[in-house]
Amino acid sequence: MKLAVVFHSASGTTRQLAQAVAAGAAEVAGVDVVTADIVGADIVQGRFCNSALLQQLSSVDAIVFGSPTYMGSVSAQFKAFADATGELWAEQAWANKLAAGFTIGANLSGDQLNTIQYLQVFAGQHGMLWVGLDIPGAGSAKTSDPTKWNRLGAQSGLIAHSADGSVHKTDLITAQYLGQRVAQLATS
Repeated sequence: MKLAVVFHSASGTTRQLAQAVAAGAAEVAGVDVVTADIVGADIVQGRFCNSALLQQLSSVDAIVFGSPTYMGSVSAQFKAFADATGELWAEQAWANKLAAGFTIGANLSGDQLNTIQYLQVFAGQHGMLWVGLDIPGAGSAKTSDPTKWNRLGAQSGLIAHSADGSVHKTDLITAQYLGQRVAQLATS
């Protein structure tokens, strides 16, 4: 089973989350994990041009998408990647693959949920099956310990917060769990 983590990171915090997602997925026996960082060189005149990555993603069983939240949505670089998948969408080449997503922002809200919803709609357009988090938020009675997972309480995907350029340990634990959850579901 192959799982890909596809992300854009400008400051390195989204990359840290992507690495934690990949590490969690790699813990599951029989899972081959591929990470792909969307970089500026992949984008020419506003268009994503890395056809090798798009071809590689057609051969995986699950994709976890990640982007920082900028102005209430995914980064322009991630959006360029998403726009370049139009032919794959027309063929439904990713139909029935599992999908999940994560984001990070500098504000406690910063409309990060909209970024997760964008990723969820993007996956849905491709006919993918969305995997959210199955753990309650930190304020629930089950997880009253603030060091437990899902610190910010989003169920649709991982929402993380970084005001100082570092990623909170609990957010990294949640990212690792998300990768593990997607991998386990994809292998079952």
